[in-house]
Amino acid sequence: VQLVESGGGSVQPGGSLRLSCSASEATVSNYHLNWARQAPGKGLEWVSSTERDGTNTAYAPFVKGRFTITRDNAKNTVYLEMHSLRSEDSGRYLCATSIGYCTESWCYIHRGQGTQVTVSS
Repeated sequence: VQLVESGGGSVQPGGSLRLSCSASEATVSNYHLNWARQAPGKGLEWVSSTERDGTNTAYAPFVKGRFTITRDNAKNTVYLEMHSLRSEDSGRYLCATSIGYCTESWCYIHRGQGTQVTVSS
């Protein structure tokens, strides 16, 4: 499965962005889908996850209430809606598949290259 992220960009603090991650195969519906981010000089940080059917989701405490993850299995796509963005949200956001919930990168089976998000005034 190949994953391709899009939708990143530069926004001011308080702004919003919607990220998309498209998968090359319909078999992506067999996996949990995750968003993670990496700031310069830092490790990969888990952001959010959604189950195979999108019914249940999970969020890191620092994005809860501001970010929303959804998936559309008919389009093989997962989204991350981001609001009230802060400078500390800046980084490269990538999506990844996993078997079950996982907040550590070692359990990611497939991952994309990521899309850059910059929050700055």
